[in-house]
Amino acid sequence: MSEDSDAEKTEPASSKRLEQAREEGDVPRSRELATFTVLMTAGAGLWMTGDGVVRSLNAIMVSGLALDREQIFNADVLIRRVGFDIVSVMMACLPLAIAIMVVALASPLLVGGWLFSSKSFLPNFGKLNPIKGLGNMVSVNALVELLKAVGKTVVVGSVAYLVVMSQKDAVMGLAVESVSAGSAHLINLLMWAFLFIVGGLGFVAAIDGPYQIWHYADKLKMTRQEVIQESKESDGNPEMKAKVRQMQRQMSQRRMMAAVPTADVVVTNPTHYAVALKYADGQGGAPMVVAKGADEVAAKIRELAKENKVALLEAPALARALHQHTEIGDEIPEALYSAVAEVLAYVFQLRAFNKAGGKYPDRPTRLPVPPEMDPHNPASQKKPASNNGATP
Repeated sequence: MSEDSDAEKTEPASSKRLEQAREEGDVPRSRELATFTVLMTAGAGLWMTGDGVVRSLNAIMVSGLALDREQIFNADVLIRRVGFDIVSVMMACLPLAIAIMVVALASPLLVGGWLFSSKSFLPNFGKLNPIKGLGNMVSVNALVELLKAVGKTVVVGSVAYLVVMSQKDAVMGLAVESVSAGSAHLINLLMWAFLFIVGGLGFVAAIDGPYQIWHYADKLKMTRQEVIQESKESDGNPEMKAKVRQMQRQMSQRRMMAAVPTADVVVTNPTHYAVALKYADGQGGAPMVVAKGADEVAAKIRELAKENKVALLEAPALARALHQHTEIGDEIPEALYSAVAEVLAYVFQLRAFNKAGGKYPDRPTRLPVPPEMDPHNPASQKKPASNNGATP
């Protein structure tokens, strides 16, 4: 059951998939809505400007049929006259043509919006696949298109029949009217019939527009597996990202361990924490933390310190404070200067003893660690600290 649900396209299309579809020239389109807007604009334009256009065309026709002797016997003059009349006809029809062109260009904004895609011009030989073509002929979309065609025929035919039957007497009366009156009456009847028929197409367009939007969204739906795969491609594979983070932690830990042999002293808890300190004498800075860790990491730091003869000092409160309030590469906090100074003094005395002998230095036991710096002290304010991959 889970495999079937994963294979079903139940998830809405992602923004990435919608963008890819637009790049390929695939957007929702309603031909019925575009046809309705253009025809309605043409009908309304003729209704408002028809009288002026007819008068202009009538004047041009009368003028064109009135030829003088020069025009009859001089072809050049006649051609210029014909050219002038053609321009006059075009100028008379220009406002209506501009209105229709503007509406035709703006109609895509109603569904899908404007789209300019170079991929639409590239040859797609997959469209020549006869098997795929036969599949499209018996698809649900083909059935819907058939129903739309039948619906348009029924609507247009019904509206035309009702208009004609309602004006039956007026149509029959055209035979007894004068030519001028009958022509004007006929044009008026045709205009009303045209507007009613286009209005019927508007009913079809009002259904087709929302359907095309729904059909487009349904066509681009994704399966759950596709959503997961796209998320992995967009945001990165979680398993790969976790592996990269693990490798980064390992590299950081290796760099930290490589710095342990250069430390002056490792302060321990003695088992839970270990912090390696280095003091660069003559550079004017405070001692710096070069490595720190807890539990297994702390054990590794102590082991490297012993192998490289780095001094180890058990100072639980100081080790906890350093681990809590410092990061690798940081100088020690000012509140721990006194305690760390005693530790370094002991380390330098121990080095001198190892070289020249003499009195063995006293190990510091009561280091001045402020209570608020020790995370195990109730007076401290606990703050999160990085363990560098180890759990304290």
